[in-house]
Amino acid sequence: MCFFGFILSRTHNPQLLILLRHIPFLRAVFFHSITAFGGPQGHYGMMLKTFVSKRRDVTEKELLDFVSFCNMLPGASSTQTLTLIGYKRGGIPLAVLTLLIWITPACTIMGALSFLLDYFADMSIKTRVFQFIQPMAIGFIAYSAFKLFKVAINNTITQVILIVAAFATFFAFKTPWIFPGLIVAAGIATNFSQRRIPQFEVPPKKIKWGNMVIFLFLFAVAGYLSETATDENWKNKKSFNLFENTYRFGSLVFGGGDVLMPMMYEQYVVRPQSARVLETKRDVLKMKQDEFLTGSGIVRAIPGPVFSIGAFTGGMVMRTENSPSLQLLGCLLGAIGIFLPSALLVLFFFPVWHNLKKYAVIYRSLEGINAAVVGIMAGSVFYLSKDIILHEVWNGSMLGWFDSAVIIATFCLLRFSKLPAPFIVLGCLILGWLV
Repeated sequence: MCFFGFILSRTHNPQLLILLRHIPFLRAVFFHSITAFGGPQGHYGMMLKTFVSKRRDVTEKELLDFVSFCNMLPGASSTQTLTLIGYKRGGIPLAVLTLLIWITPACTIMGALSFLLDYFADMSIKTRVFQFIQPMAIGFIAYSAFKLFKVAINNTITQVILIVAAFATFFAFKTPWIFPGLIVAAGIATNFSQRRIPQFEVPPKKIKWGNMVIFLFLFAVAGYLSETATDENWKNKKSFNLFENTYRFGSLVFGGGDVLMPMMYEQYVVRPQSARVLETKRDVLKMKQDEFLTGSGIVRAIPGPVFSIGAFTGGMVMRTENSPSLQLLGCLLGAIGIFLPSALLVLFFFPVWHNLKKYAVIYRSLEGINAAVVGIMAGSVFYLSKDIILHEVWNGSMLGWFDSAVIIATFCLLRFSKLPAPFIVLGCLILGWLV
């Protein structure tokens, strides 16, 4: 600390001063990026422990608002939530740094996997260490739901929304529109009462359209260049095709990795074998089924965003060019294309949303939206636990009892101790290696 104080006293560069002031936060983001397992719902639990309870970068209410807002947008919701925490602390520059630090470890691992896939024939041995990561993630989700319950559930209507959202999530977990659909419906439901939050006038504020213009411009240009490159058979046409594909995925996917995976599978595995492509002999981006399934399995076993599979698929579809440099370019294009829309959308819409929250109709909607998010988390806990309870424990599997113990122990450690989240992750990895 003395060293950083000396630097701060000697420098006159405002940008450098701001960056140095945020180094502890960026360090926390990095540790989060290498320990955040379990997909978006699991990530929220770790954010709650690290950035709310430990560091106090945001409050429980602010994190709940961020999660609610990001679940209404397409793209990587946990990535967008973390980006907003950086945005709240230091504006767009810190938001961009937060995004880069968060996605780099996972994208590096998945990109490297596209080069090393041939050396991992027996993945069951290599991934045994991760066997308790899913139950640990369920414990984090349960902790999130428990902590946010007292913030969001405080009257009859929110209790009803919680129950409905939990049941809908349990029975339609893999339906693409279930999460945004629940959030919109809950926002409408809490608008039928005007007594809780009366209407008041708010002066309109100017909207900055820069990020939205960039988003739409890139969407249009990527599509045009991809089609032109294919029609005119450009030398590096697959690079343009790849960026268009991943940018489109990142722009249109609602529901996270469970929706992204089938879209990628159809694009890279099913479509190349379709009758139309085979008849026209069109040279499209393609992967083998077993390669895709291996990548989709590994990305769930590593920390960080599930959308980092874009780096893997980018490298794999460019591997057919037999050029390491082009394969590396594919990893970069896949990572950039899949995450860029999420960043542009959240940084454009959040200031708009922040202004709209001052209107009574939106403010009343937040009550229902936040309740729906807690319900989604609760439903996710039951959905993800059902295989452990109904199949493993019911059939007397010792591993099922271990999984159940990990869920309970994770929740209790988060609830009753001050143990940092990364140490809980490390403990589960060690347990997986020993058992």
